[in-house]
This record gives sequence, structure tokens and C-alpha cells, in this order.
Amino acid sequence: MTQTAPPIPVPGLSPERRRALTVLVASQILGGAGMAAGITVGALLAQDLLGSTSLAGLPAALFAVGAALGAAVLGRVCQRFGRRRGLLLGNGVAALGSAGVVAGAAARWPVLLLAALFVYGAGTVTGLLARYAGADLAPPGGRGRAAGTLLFALTLGAVAGPNLIGPTGTLAHAWGVPRLAGPFLLAAAAYTAAALVLLPWLRPDPLGPAQPRQPGGTVAEPGAGPHGSVRSAPGVVIGATVMITAQLVMIAVMTMTPVHMTGHGHGTQAVGLVIALHVGAMFLPSPLSGLLADRIGGRRVAATAGVVLLGAGLFAGLAPPTSVPLLACALVLLGVGWNLALLGGTALITDATSAENRASVQGLADVGMSAAGATGGMVSGLVAGGSGYPALAMAAGALALAVIPAVALSRRGRSR
Repeated sequence: MTQTAPPIPVPGLSPERRRALTVLVASQILGGAGMAAGITVGALLAQDLLGSTSLAGLPAALFAVGAALGAAVLGRVCQRFGRRRGLLLGNGVAALGSAGVVAGAAARWPVLLLAALFVYGAGTVTGLLARYAGADLAPPGGRGRAAGTLLFALTLGAVAGPNLIGPTGTLAHAWGVPRLAGPFLLAAAAYTAAALVLLPWLRPDPLGPAQPRQPGGTVAEPGAGPHGSVRSAPGVVIGATVMITAQLVMIAVMTMTPVHMTGHGHGTQAVGLVIALHVGAMFLPSPLSGLLADRIGGRRVAATAGVVLLGAGLFAGLAPPTSVPLLACALVLLGVGWNLALLGGTALITDATSAENRASVQGLADVGMSAAGATGGMVSGLVAGGSGYPALAMAAGALALAVIPAVALSRRGRSR
């Protein structure tokens, strides 16, 4: 595997850590295909099975709630049993949920379908949690690049997944399953394959591989506090705040952009192009964002994210609703800002925790992100319906700007 894998742009890795990071990249590509294929048709499948357009948003809500629960549970599993077992469990849960969706669709049983979508959401959070495993493998000066590499790998699979909707739908139809359930056949196979890649090859465990140990057997990290205490509470709080705020802002604006565009006469092709560019901007800059986090620090990257998200909100709010190029530029900025916030926040939290508590703290931070995403999706419709899309976009941008004084205050408090 190591001979055919692409080079990993992270300096200072030992051969065994480089091999482990390559294994994570392979599993991320597979998991990305499963995640994107399932999300693409979840709402359409629920609408078809439930026979109601008003309930088509229920899969997204179940997905978000499942992701929050999954982040909390998988974070604790990783902390107690290691990253390898946690990621194995997450991919296995996602595969199980995908298979449950196929079974629910084939049996025309809405209860099973919705329960399986919840389980599927709990497992798909593994793709984002894996970035922490990459950061564990890298030395302090390369953690951002390692995390960014895994997010970029997730994108490769996410781009391929939706392109297989047609072939998997044909396969599902041949097996007597609704065509819309076809992508979940792909998701079940992809997540199973991701788990099978991790099972034999992800060694040593990313959470503390080959780290020096104290006489009592605990991992010795520079600056680690006693009993696994958090070394720098401001770093954890600010890192989580940045990621949660960015998630809230991004979901709120992204959710209402298709509604805003279709309300002004744009077709599904234009809407799809804008959202595709946005999703690409969310993940494709990950290697560069990770490099910036390593070079200038997570705090500066987080502050930059606030400025970019403000620009995205203002751009979206002021862009003429008839201009697809300007709306696309706004959504690209929104994706880039979210990416900077995610990598900056990841760097802050990783650097501010010790090996004894890192995974559980990171899991809780991602729980906050999932909850913020669900909140943003629900609130965005109310704000846009009452005040309009421009007001929603500019208010979201202003909210993102609040991370800058928070970062500045945390830095001042730390220096004192």
C-alpha cells in the first residue's frame, strides 16, 4: 500500500506514521464516497416513501442529531480504546445505517427508513473525526497539514460518490429495490471497505503512537497537566467556539441559498452549480489551510476565518439575486471561511489538550458543531421568511466576525 499511495505532504513523519496516515487517506476516500452518495438522495427518498414534501427535511434533521450523538460516543470510544477502534466503529455504524436505509426502502417501511437515517448520520461523522487522528500522527509543526490532508481525501470520495447515483440506481432496480436507494448500496459497500482498510493496517494507533512514556505508563507530552487535564482552557474554548460559529453561519446561509435562487427564477442546474462550488470550497483548500495553521498558528487562521465569513455574508446579502456568478462567489467564500475555521479550530484544540483527554474533548467540540448545524438549518428559514435572505446572510456574516475579539481576548488572557 505504501508503494502505490500518493506522497503525504507532512514533514517529520517516521515511516510507520507515514504508513498509518496513508491508510487513513485511503479510508477517507472510501468514506467520502459513502457520505456524499447517501446525503444526495436522502431527502428525495424520504419524500417518495412518506408521500409528503413537508417531511422531506426530516432526514437532514435526523442526520444532524445522529451526527451529534455519534461525535460524542465516538470521541469517548477513541479516548478509551484508541483511534483505530473508534474509527472502525464509526465506519461500521455508517455501513449498518446505509444497509438499514436500503432495507426500509425495499420494504416500504418509513419507521425503519428514518431510524436507519439516524444511525447513518451517527456513523458519517467519522469522516470529520478522522482529521484528529491525522493530527495525532504528525509532530506539532505538521498537525495542520495532516488534518488538512485527510479532509482533502474526504473530498475525493465525495466528488466521486454522486456521479455513481445513476449506475447504483440501476443496480438497485435490478434487485427489486427503489432506484433512490441505490446510493445507499454504494454507501454500505464504501463504509464497509473503509473499515476493512483500517482493521489490519492502521497500526500503530494514531492516539499516541511511539510516544515517550513516563515510568507509570502514561503518555508524556510537553506541557501535559496531571490526570489528563486540559493544558490551555482558552485554546479549547476558542477552538470550539470558532468551529461552532462557522458551522452555524455556513449552514444558515447555505440552506437558504437554493430557496433564494429558485424564488428569483433560477433553475436547478444553476442552483446545483452554486452548491457544488460551495462544497468544493469547503474541502479543497484543506491542505493550504492546514499549512497556514502550522506556519502562523491556529489563532490567526481562526481570525482570518472570521473576516472571510463576514465577506461571504456581505457578498451574499448585497449580490443581485439575478446574478449567478456573484452568488457563486459568495458561496465559495463561505466554504473557504468554514474550512479555515475548521482547520484553525482543530489546531487550537489539538495543541491545547493532552493525549489523556484529547479525543473526548475533540468529540465534544464536534458535538457542538453538529448542534450548531441543526440550529442554523432551523433558524435560517425563520429569519429569511421574516426579514429576507439578504438580512439573513449579512447577520450571519456579522456573527462570524465575533470570533476575532474572542481570539484576541484569549491570547491576552493566556499571555497574562
